[in-house]
Amino acid sequence: MKPTPAGWPRLSSALYYESAARAIPWLCEAFGFEVQLRVDGEDGSVVHSQLVYGEALVMVSEGGKDGKPQRFGIPLRSPKALRAANTQSVMIFVDDADAHCARARQAGATIVHGPQVEDYGPEYWADKTYGALDLDGHLWWFVERVRG
Repeated sequence: MKPTPAGWPRLSSALYYESAARAIPWLCEAFGFEVQLRVDGEDGSVVHSQLVYGEALVMVSEGGKDGKPQRFGIPLRSPKALRAANTQSVMIFVDDADAHCARARQAGATIVHGPQVEDYGPEYWADKTYGALDLDGHLWWFVERVRG
């Protein structure tokens, strides 16, 4: 494989929020992201942003109740606009799942699981994992490798 462009991981995800302008600082406070790039539209909406956590990158932009904006004719929505439905979740490795969870909880994340150790057996690995919902109901998994 060819190397990725400088500063880009091989895989990144895009998430849509009813108010990306509100979500971006919250994601930084709660989960420890840093803003790498933010492009605002003339109407004040976030057209594109790139948030980083170590080498991980997630793009955050608007996807409100009305189905706008759209790309390629596909309406983009936040889980809030879909009665909390999620079609994917994001998983990120962290150094200390307990401390990260406490930070997220303090910022108002809804903790839906853990932190607890998930042991996949001696031939595989064990992780301390917790799951959290953000402001719009996106499901995030934060994982600390404890064996393997």
